[in-house]
Amino acid sequence: MWKRSKVTDQTAAGQAGIKKKSKVPGVMITQFLEELPEEMTTPDFTRKPIALTIQEGKVAIFKAIVVGTPTPTITWSRATGDLIFHPELCVQKYDDISREHTIEFPKVSGEDADTYKCFATNEYGRAVCTVVLNVISVGFSKTKELQKKQGEESTDFRKKLKKRKDDGTREEKPMETEEKVWEILLSADKKDYEHICAEYGITDFRRMLKKLSEMKKEREEEIAEFVTHISTLKPIEVRDDDCATIELDMDLKDPSSKIFLYKNGVMIPFTKEDSEALKHNLKQVGKKYVFTIKNLGSEDAGLYSVDVGGVNVFSTEFKVPEVDFAVKIKEVKAEEREDALFQCVLTAPLNEVNWFGKSAALTNDEKHEITVSEDKLIHKMIVRDCMPLDGGIYAAVAGIKSCNAWLIVEDPGVHFHAGLSDCKAIVGEAAELECKVSREDCEGIWFKDGDEIKSSEGITITKEGTFHRLKIHKVTEEFAGKYKFEADGRKTESLIVVEDPPRFSTAELEAFKTPVTVKKGHKASFKLPYVGREPIKIQWYLEGEELSEETNIRLDHSDGCSSLLLTKLQRKDSGEVKIKLKNEFGTVEAFSQLVVLDKPTPPMGPLDITEASSSVIDFKWRAPKDSGGCKIDNYILERQQIGRNTWKKVGPIGPEATYRDSDVDHGRKYCYRIRVETEIGTSELMETEDIQAGTKAYPGSPSAPKVVTAFKGCIKLSWSPPSNTGGTNILGYNLEKRKKGSNLWGPVNPPDGMIQGKGYEVKDVAEGIEYEFRVSAINNSGAGEFSTPSEFVFARDPKKPPGKAIDFKVTDSTYTNLSLAWTKPKDIVGVEDDAKGYFVEIRPAANTEWDRCNSNALNMTFYTVKGLKSMAMYWVRIIATNDGGEGEPQELDNYILAMPPPVRPRFTDAKIKSFMVVRAGNSARFNINFEASPWPEVIWLKDGSPVSKKVTLSNAEATSQLLIPSAERSDTGIYTIIVKNIVGQESFSIEIRVTDEPKPPGPVETDENVPGTVTVSWTASPDEKRDDRLHYMVTKRDSCKRTWNTIADRIFNNRFTVCNIMPGREYQFRVYAKNDMGSSKHSESQKWLISAKKEKFTVHVPETKACNLECPPKFLVPLRMHTAPQGYECYMSCAIKGDPTPHVTWLRNNISLNTNTNYFISNTCGVCSMLILRVGPKDTGEYKIIAENSIGRAECATNLTVRD
Repeated sequence: MWKRSKVTDQTAAGQAGIKKKSKVPGVMITQFLEELPEEMTTPDFTRKPIALTIQEGKVAIFKAIVVGTPTPTITWSRATGDLIFHPELCVQKYDDISREHTIEFPKVSGEDADTYKCFATNEYGRAVCTVVLNVISVGFSKTKELQKKQGEESTDFRKKLKKRKDDGTREEKPMETEEKVWEILLSADKKDYEHICAEYGITDFRRMLKKLSEMKKEREEEIAEFVTHISTLKPIEVRDDDCATIELDMDLKDPSSKIFLYKNGVMIPFTKEDSEALKHNLKQVGKKYVFTIKNLGSEDAGLYSVDVGGVNVFSTEFKVPEVDFAVKIKEVKAEEREDALFQCVLTAPLNEVNWFGKSAALTNDEKHEITVSEDKLIHKMIVRDCMPLDGGIYAAVAGIKSCNAWLIVEDPGVHFHAGLSDCKAIVGEAAELECKVSREDCEGIWFKDGDEIKSSEGITITKEGTFHRLKIHKVTEEFAGKYKFEADGRKTESLIVVEDPPRFSTAELEAFKTPVTVKKGHKASFKLPYVGREPIKIQWYLEGEELSEETNIRLDHSDGCSSLLLTKLQRKDSGEVKIKLKNEFGTVEAFSQLVVLDKPTPPMGPLDITEASSSVIDFKWRAPKDSGGCKIDNYILERQQIGRNTWKKVGPIGPEATYRDSDVDHGRKYCYRIRVETEIGTSELMETEDIQAGTKAYPGSPSAPKVVTAFKGCIKLSWSPPSNTGGTNILGYNLEKRKKGSNLWGPVNPPDGMIQGKGYEVKDVAEGIEYEFRVSAINNSGAGEFSTPSEFVFARDPKKPPGKAIDFKVTDSTYTNLSLAWTKPKDIVGVEDDAKGYFVEIRPAANTEWDRCNSNALNMTFYTVKGLKSMAMYWVRIIATNDGGEGEPQELDNYILAMPPPVRPRFTDAKIKSFMVVRAGNSARFNINFEASPWPEVIWLKDGSPVSKKVTLSNAEATSQLLIPSAERSDTGIYTIIVKNIVGQESFSIEIRVTDEPKPPGPVETDENVPGTVTVSWTASPDEKRDDRLHYMVTKRDSCKRTWNTIADRIFNNRFTVCNIMPGREYQFRVYAKNDMGSSKHSESQKWLISAKKEKFTVHVPETKACNLECPPKFLVPLRMHTAPQGYECYMSCAIKGDPTPHVTWLRNNISLNTNTNYFISNTCGVCSMLILRVGPKDTGEYKIIAENSIGRAECATNLTVRD
């Protein structure tokens, strides 16, 4: 059995993602809940997998041990692709004894090299770690040769699959078995690979997966040429109407692309309409394509393929099992709320039968229960809790055979097809309740608030077939309440809620909508009756602004009516009038219009003079801004000839804002006054500017002539007409020419033969002479100013454009500039002429258009492009040019990044400290210098995670600084800087330890366990749990020397045994706590004294036999567990008794240490000790001490753990 494992590194939906730090480096823990239940824990690794570098063909094993309550679930994944479990590829195991989770690769290949992840998950959290597998290929590899051969076979086979005719169709021949199986695999789900390979005898799974991956990638590229998107690829399905369908969704790039259907490699004709003529048809709805196979038979079995153009997009195999119905399903009758059973018997075993209800596929759910007997012959389907809607035709489909039968749901009694609905009724209007029962012969009773009601003066109860209705003709408040209809023991209820919102009568509302029109200074009134339950809030609005009582506004609200009176109205008061009524049941509004009539405003300028000739003046103006609410009857004009004092009345000219005055004298100027006349009055006047009849207005200058073509005997020119025509049409043009170096312009066209068009061919030129040209326009007034001269042009046949520039390259670059150089193109006679200049063009990678850097052609063969965007990507090209035009562009072979030459990140400080101790409360500052190009990305991490916000990071060019303003103990950790750019990356780590002078240890006690020794013990310093580098120092003073001497330092436990204690002397001990910042105040013991002489006494002991004091070795004080930081010393001790004196042997991992000079071993008066001066990882393990004498043997063991 092989399966696919796909694990996504995401927090579960709805779960919090609280990141936690594991004791094992490289493990990330995510806690799902803010607070964990008692005794519950998140997963964690006590042993994480170790990276492997292994030869190809060997066995690779990753091991992990995890803890957590409840027990976590272990899953594995890989960074690229899916992790496939199979005995020949990859196996996942678990050992109950060692509690190790392993993943094993029996025979590693180059394809297995990757980064793998191990996930440990329970309901409270998830832990994840990563591990790398590197695979080394050494010498000749049969596997590689086989893969190479297989690759060649795969290529040959893909070419074989692609053999098609010119029109994209396949060759007319049945498919071979190998072609068929690969086409099936290309469209199959990964979960189906196993049974497909088993069916067709494929055993080399690794080869199959690799070959299939290559073929899929190539097919996706081919499909992308014809199809934008493809999805919902449904394998062939048999329906209950003796048809089978193939469904797929695809978005074709070209809707006219041809679609082909093949069976076993042979094309099948089909129709795009549902026709009886062909067995196969295609139906398209939007982007969905459905192929249908009708009148199914055993001959329809085979591999069906859908091709678009010349590319296969989907294949599905249709298998027809040899099965039929021995007993078909039969009609079932069931009463409402009962279960209905359909049952069929097959002629041959079949795992499942497809069930359909009303042509819809059915599955196991709350409504339907589908079962099958153990022999796979009897198939049942139960419809639970039948309702009338469940009635209909049900079908069973086995292979291509089907049978169907009716389900009839019988009604055991009366029930409601439609119940009563709540009703909101308005006072004075009608209301109706209605329900529908299942039988026409059903009689029922109506109730209101529990009391039976019948038809009366205000209520009518009717029955029409299965409908029962209660109608209230005119609703009043007393009709509100709960209504109920009962029939045959069943009932339905509803509420009638009586409302009385404000409202208007239809006639009054229509009258109110009629606009009110008044003259300026008059008054206008609005009045509208209403009905509705009080209190009613009444508001009046004019043009959306609410009105209130003022000197010219009066509001009157009486019972059932509201009125508005507006006085002294002005034109600006015109607009929409609105009344708004609101009570607890709703809101109603009514609208009207107020029109205030007034004199119109003056006409509006500016004047548009359409003609001002010697015989007529024609002009237009704009209508007034406000016509005063009336239509314009006339415009009244007056005219004055400039220089005279009198105005001549022209008279009303009608409502059109235009006038043509033909009574004018050539050269005279006239002024006009214009007024607007309406039924209300005449507006103020608008006076025009002076208009001259027949003024001589010369045209402006045309554009500079452009050279269209140039030959030795003819130069063709073109130009654009002037924007200022002088008020009349342009009649023609005059053209002049001038030789280069001469001051004399000569006419091209004769004085009486002006040029009619906007171009001219100049033939009066001498070969090899350089000319320039200018042109002037002519209207009724005469010729205007000449244009600016054209560019100089030679009278010669055109040159050939130059070729491509040679050796185009980048000589230097910065973040903003790019220096280029090139060699001029070759001169090939008759093909490519000399280059006179060059244009440099750039194109940002995100754009499609080229931008020219220099507006004028360059004469030199080098150029610096400036103003680039730092780190932006650009394409660069150069174009050579001459009089014959521009040559083909020469591009650089690759894009250019705006940056200096690339430099891999490198730290430039000569010596960089990797450890820093900071006193709590002080600032911690670390500077580091580097070089890199392009500008690198600088990342700071603490213990593998981003630094907190309290840490200040300052990055400048070539330097970075980390600053912790006020350090706390929680800031202790390993800080890593990562400097990376596109060339590479570099990292450096520094350990910053934040601490303070430790607090002193607790009370010191002394005890004599072995004669001649004193065991000094003390209570741990409060800072011991927070500082893993905290240790202790013990000093001693006796009554003879009276000075304090250090007898032990760097003690990582809370006990020390002092040897060589002399009787008769008085001893005192002091204990200090120490760390990287210094030592604490001391804690002092009581004085310790062993008397030198004892009082003499006599004991009379009866004579006895000699006492044997011999005894086997025995540990009085055993060894204890030790945990020490790397680089520090570790001291182990124990106390032993035995007679004769035992021989003591120290062992680590069962290897004797007595002769190892790295360990200092002593045995004083039964106190055995061993000192490791500098602990390292190699010292981790089990330590054992063995004491032996002639009587017996004793052992004691402990473990030493070394912290990083």
